[in-house]
Amino acid sequence: MKKLLKRFSGGIINKLFLLILITVLLCAVVFFSITGYQNKMLSDLSIETSNRQQTAIADTTVSVMKETILNTLNQTTRLKALSTDEIFRSAKARVTLLQDYATKMYAHPEFYTARSYSGPDPSLNGQLVSQVIFADGVDPSDPDVNSAISLTANMSGLMISVCRSLDTDNAYIAIPEGAFLSVSRESASWFKDGSPISYDARTRFWYKQAVEAGKLIFTDVEEDANTGELSLVCAVPVYGPDGQLRAVIGTDLFLNSMQQSMRESDGNNGYHLVVNREGHVVASSLNGSEFRTETSENAPDLRESKNEELAAFVRNVLKGKTDVSLVHLNNEAFYMAGVPVETVGWAMISVFNETTTTDPANALIRHFKEIEQDSRDLYRQKDARLKLTLAIILIVLLLVLSIAALIQGKTIVRPLNTMTRTIAGLRDDQIEFKMDDAYRTGDEIEILADSFARLTHKTVDYIRQVRTATAEKEWISAELHTAANIQSSMLPHIFPAFPDRTEFELYASMDPAKEVGGDFYDFFLIDDDHLGIVIADVSGKGIPAALFMMIAKVTLQNCALMGRSPAETLKATNEALCSNNQEDMFVTVWLGILETSTGKLTAANAGHEYPALMRAGGRFELFRDKHGFVVGGMRNIRFSQYELQLNPGDRLFVYTDGVPEATNADKELFGTDRMLTALNEVKDAPPEDVLKGVRQSVDAFVKDAEQFDDLTMLCLTYKGSRPSA
Repeated sequence: MKKLLKRFSGGIINKLFLLILITVLLCAVVFFSITGYQNKMLSDLSIETSNRQQTAIADTTVSVMKETILNTLNQTTRLKALSTDEIFRSAKARVTLLQDYATKMYAHPEFYTARSYSGPDPSLNGQLVSQVIFADGVDPSDPDVNSAISLTANMSGLMISVCRSLDTDNAYIAIPEGAFLSVSRESASWFKDGSPISYDARTRFWYKQAVEAGKLIFTDVEEDANTGELSLVCAVPVYGPDGQLRAVIGTDLFLNSMQQSMRESDGNNGYHLVVNREGHVVASSLNGSEFRTETSENAPDLRESKNEELAAFVRNVLKGKTDVSLVHLNNEAFYMAGVPVETVGWAMISVFNETTTTDPANALIRHFKEIEQDSRDLYRQKDARLKLTLAIILIVLLLVLSIAALIQGKTIVRPLNTMTRTIAGLRDDQIEFKMDDAYRTGDEIEILADSFARLTHKTVDYIRQVRTATAEKEWISAELHTAANIQSSMLPHIFPAFPDRTEFELYASMDPAKEVGGDFYDFFLIDDDHLGIVIADVSGKGIPAALFMMIAKVTLQNCALMGRSPAETLKATNEALCSNNQEDMFVTVWLGILETSTGKLTAANAGHEYPALMRAGGRFELFRDKHGFVVGGMRNIRFSQYELQLNPGDRLFVYTDGVPEATNADKELFGTDRMLTALNEVKDAPPEDVLKGVRQSVDAFVKDAEQFDDLTMLCLTYKGSRPSA
């Protein structure tokens, strides 16, 4: 009979059947009352523990997701800003290169021959060619007009070369006489109904703004006169020796490609935009929104937006404050981060939906509740079946099995009591419920305990994964610190340098803006009578600039140690760096070789800052040496060099642009004038104290503003040749 009932009723039902066989009605009532109370306690504790687990999961997940997203948002915005700044920097480099050439040409027209020119030819559409367009009322045969445009036509070859080598489709130059020399692929756009059209650049916004500013400018968003597309213009005026305007040079930056690139890199919950100093959106990856791009006369000023949060954020970003802010747009919350676009003084802004930080936690909690509900439903089904079976058996066997019911009842509730105490003892830092032999009863209690153990194990495993992710982030930070130590160890850092040499005394320092930097200095003895001195600045910042810096430093030193002159060393280094420069990085370099016995300094400048020179008993002044092109920017560049005689007591100070371009909270530059003032305050101090004095002046000027660029300096004092042995 017992075997038959066990077959139909199962684990707990079988035990309750045995209990009812040996119990009485009173003990049975007491037993079921206690069992019900224990079940309720277990259920209450299970619900409480579940709520605590859900709270821990939500808090941990949201916190980690928010930190990860904000860090990613900051990093992404900086990368976007660097990428966009490279576009403006490239345009500025193109226009500046053409400006330098034009300035020399207009200063010495006698060195240039009159060049022939031609108007637009629609058959050449799609080819990169030069063409001249005249304004209405301008007579090309007029001697003054013809002379001016024939001289200006000497720019055609360089403009075409610049467009090809620097990856742009247009460059142009307009002269006050009413002629416009354009290099582009849009020859057909200068025709309407088969007839050529006139064009007066003197009336265009870019021409007027450049002349009014008297320096290189980036315009606001306007419509291109030929294509009708929205574009920016980088323009610069060119003046003759008499101070008269000779021309305005410009190049277009069309927004379609910039905005398409921004849209391709956007995620599902964010987008990017560029805002100029006037608060106008000049590029946006989201069309049809309040951040759409419009011409300057129609573009809203975000600094004056009715949305006070948005207006305050834009004003702060344009002042250089880059903290992530929470801004509400159209009844939704968005994280917004901004980073300055340094070349133009504008700002790159990234917008990210706040719901992204809470969605993973909500999804995890929903899944947790589903598992919990399934477990409760299963337990309730088993419990209901158990109660029905026990009730039927109790009615039949109540009178004959009363005494044994109490004894057997204790055996049944013992695992439940143990489970209740274990769950009640769980702590916030130890929420995992572990399976124990006390619960291995072979029935529904074991199923419940096993289900609860697996559920808490999954929760603990998830929290462990979150902690592992946090540890990996700390590991990356440690790696960057190691990289900074490696970079620092590559630079000469033992002072005094060459203590046995009495002809000179020098000291140098480099303070990177990030963990690692792109500036570097170097000094080394080429032979017993020649000292090599190098200071350089690699384009960009961070890890890429640091790697490029190491390559450039080793290459420069190796070439100089082979006995080459400064110009030859720069040329050899330039060819080496250009040979596989897929990232289009470059470096500005000042290289000098001092003949220690005579004080003769032979130097070459590849696009670097002017050195500061102090004669014995005098004051520091800028030595405006001749600049060459940057190293690594273009193949087959020749570099010039010059000689400078140093006498005993003379001093030389070289530096990177991080010194004069140090910026305070008001976006004001430290400048070369303040630098010279700081130098002259410590002009008689040892080289080490000279550098410390300049750094103290920079720190006092910048105060709490963030350091945006590396600070690298070197000071040399020439003391004269060594006495004969």
